Amino acid sequence: MLKIGVTGGIGSGKTTVCGVFEILGIPVYYADNRAKELMNTDRQLKTLLQEHFGTDLYREGTLNRSLLSALIFNDKKRLRMVNGWVHPAVARDFEDWCCRQSAPYVVEEAAILFESGLSSRFDKMILVTAPEDIRMERVCRRDATRAEFVKARMSHQWAEEKKMELADFIIRNDDRHLLIPQIIRIHRQLSGR
Repeated sequence: MLKIGVTGGIGSGKTTVCGVFEILGIPVYYADNRAKELMNTDRQLKTLLQEHFGTDLYREGTLNRSLLSALIFNDKKRLRMVNGWVHPAVARDFEDWCCRQSAPYVVEEAAILFESGLSSRFDKMILVTAPEDIRMERVCRRDATRAEFVKARMSHQWAEEKKMELADFIIRNDDRHLLIPQIIRIHRQLSGR
């Protein structure tokens, strides 16, 4: 079974693309969502987070995500440390999940697969791209947030040009190219049709 990574900058449309793969019958593992769940359910992760950031990080067993974000977002050392705990837990969870799938290939959707060095775990990489102004508008509307917050999040991700050099497939989600035909072409290649 092939393991395919789907990545792209914030607001590029990764989740939309993965939704189409699901409609085509391909199992999709949403790494960012699973990471949030694991930070609440994985004992080892919870222990590490509480030991380093205090027991106030959890209220009634649930991670206070806004507090954790405030503690690590602008502190690269802390951010690397937390990612160093979360990424291996997600990788183990993904491998366990893969063992329960029977499709010709599976997809993992995650924002920073290239930036984190995790792209090497996959047989092929799909990059979803969109111009920065479109991505900014999508995220501001989706998250009801201001542009400067989105810019700050974008600054933690590589430029699309850099990721394009590393991707096996590129899906342009820019309101000019039809999305579904691009996905179907890739699906046919990956499933050997």
